[in-house]
Amino acid sequence: MRFKLLAATAAVAVLASGSAFAQSANLTIWSWNVAASALKSTLPGFNKQFPDIKITVEDLGNAQVFDKTLAACAAGGDGLPDIVSIENFEAEIFWSRFPDCFANLKELGYTPEIQAKFPEFKRTELEVGDVAYAMPWDSGPVAVFYRRDLYEKAGVDPSTISTWDDFIAAGKKISAANPGVVMAQADFNGDSEWFRMIANEQGCGYYSTDGQSITINQPACVSSLQKVKEMKDAGTLTAANWDEKIQANTAGKAASQLYGGWYEGTVRSTSPDLKGKWGVYKMPSLTADGPHAANLGGSSLAISATSANKEAAWKFVNYALGTNEGQVTMLKEFGLVPSLLSAVQDPFVNEAQPYWGGQKVWADILATLPKIVPSRGTAFQSDAEAIFKATQTKFFSGGYPDAKAALDDAANQIASATGLPIAQ
Repeated sequence: MRFKLLAATAAVAVLASGSAFAQSANLTIWSWNVAASALKSTLPGFNKQFPDIKITVEDLGNAQVFDKTLAACAAGGDGLPDIVSIENFEAEIFWSRFPDCFANLKELGYTPEIQAKFPEFKRTELEVGDVAYAMPWDSGPVAVFYRRDLYEKAGVDPSTISTWDDFIAAGKKISAANPGVVMAQADFNGDSEWFRMIANEQGCGYYSTDGQSITINQPACVSSLQKVKEMKDAGTLTAANWDEKIQANTAGKAASQLYGGWYEGTVRSTSPDLKGKWGVYKMPSLTADGPHAANLGGSSLAISATSANKEAAWKFVNYALGTNEGQVTMLKEFGLVPSLLSAVQDPFVNEAQPYWGGQKVWADILATLPKIVPSRGTAFQSDAEAIFKATQTKFFSGGYPDAKAALDDAANQIASATGLPIAQ
């Protein structure tokens, strides 16, 4: 090892910076779709600083990255690239099953100071004990995306919508003033999105923050599910999948959509002719003085333990995710919402956005990041998700007397599937 040739003080400096010998390398990254394109957009800026580190981003598709990474980890890391894109939603599946598959970023330069640049909710699923398996990338701070013109026609001021009951009342006015227009849409058949967003806002989730118990039937979760049903029953929410929502947006048949901040890019790219007609406001809460922040979606970057270029890989990860330059480049080009707290101070974030009627939408959306409560996926997220979706369908069709009975049943099923206890 060349480290043996260094003086002690030089060795300390090398370790602190990651490595002095990571200036020349060829790296490969697995990613998908817009995430892959976003990573590519950071390469010119990165190579100005590190011209001898060449990077190839392979767009394999979301499902392929997950499947190939899982298979490679099962094979002891054989076949993995240097860097892998991993969704937070699925992250703990890898850490729990294959704890030796990815490098501990703390050994490469991920210091407490750098960790502190990110909100706790993004790090919760990426760190186990003293090991940091991945660095936070994009996030999904939830906001209401709304049609200014449809709200105005009904005389509804979004700044007055503080609670979900206000949202229901506003929805009735908007639908009455705009025949054929629904207040919002939810994928009741294929997703748990609305429940997860409101439950996260209220500080509840499928599992406890430490991942050791089941909390889906706690009071905050019960209240969240009950409110979603009330919105459905009131006609405030109507069923629609992803593509149907986009069609409704473009056709002017939906007045609002609730999603993570990354939905900004979806609205702007799929409804370009509606420039100036859309706006954003913070999500309502269950009570007037309740919380107004949640997260939906987001990813991270991990470095494979078998990579021969870990130091060089760290330099790229830290540039792309740990600097305003890297994160805001991806925000500008592809609408990936930074998890990096300092990005809120970037001049672009505070610029008025023409598509959004001159609103500083990124400043408004990113301002909620520090307020989001951590929500654990755990290694059993897919089990809980499948059970909840079936329970939600049954509850909406009258299969349970109330939301508490529905979530008690879901909790028992999750306990049977995972072996975890139900929190008391």
